[in-house]
Amino acid sequence: MWILMIEACVAFFLLVFIVWWTMYQGKPKDRDAPKLPAQQDQQDR
Repeated sequence: MWILMIEACVAFFLLVFIVWWTMYQGKPKDRDAPKLPAQQDQQDR
């Protein structure tokens, strides 16, 4: 019975780790910040 409890705990913590890793993995800051009109003109060229 203890083996099943340990296996369930490991599976739960693995799931939480995978969700945490994918949610808080380094997001690019340029994507979140609003662009100024001057920055948009430079990127279009």
